[in-house]
Amino acid sequence: MAKNRTVRYGGRALVLAATAAGLTAAMTAPAAAADGPDRKQLIADCASGAGKCTFNEPVLGKAYLGGFRQVSNSLHNCTTSPATQSMGWSDTVGSSDSAGVSVTAGGKLAGIIDLSVTATYSHTWSSSHTENSSLNMTVQPGEVGWISRAQVMQTVSGTWQTHYDSPKWGHYYWFVPDTVTGPAANGTDGVSNAVVVKTRKMTASEKASCSTGAHRGETFQRKR
Repeated sequence: MAKNRTVRYGGRALVLAATAAGLTAAMTAPAAAADGPDRKQLIADCASGAGKCTFNEPVLGKAYLGGFRQVSNSLHNCTTSPATQSMGWSDTVGSSDSAGVSVTAGGKLAGIIDLSVTATYSHTWSSSHTENSSLNMTVQPGEVGWISRAQVMQTVSGTWQTHYDSPKWGHYYWFVPDTVTGPAANGTDGVSNAVVVKTRKMTASEKASCSTGAHRGETFQRKR
């Protein structure tokens, strides 16, 4: 083990870049890229604890507003007058890495990233954010309305270092660069979450249900 560390950190390691997988390995002899793990295997070992992992040199990207998505039921107005109701809404935004792998709140990966970001930036990092509230909305006759929300998002880039007690794929250490995108606190870098009411005209089938169906002359909600 001591000899491996000396080779790894003493500048005499031979580093092999596996371009397709975005991996590098600290080693003492050449190895073919095909003989090594892929990104998914290394991240899985970090998540399960099979490898001892750290998320090195985290760099936070500039915060931005994510896309809007529906967070409430839809209100259909089959009456001849504007309909105003208080609509409840709820939204949970999670995190995923550059390969689309979910970084689960409370999981090992999220804990490792939080530890690294906290040590570097002196503030915590969260892989998930949940928010709920209510909002008055007015829907015109023959229209459908709903509430949409956009979350402040931010990337954190770094390198996963996976250390094995015994050589795996011929090496004690494997490295994989990664970027994780997740929710950021409201107001980060001057960017704020947004909640808006959206409406649209009813479709032909929706209009038909208003004139002949059970919802004739009524307002009703349809689950999102």
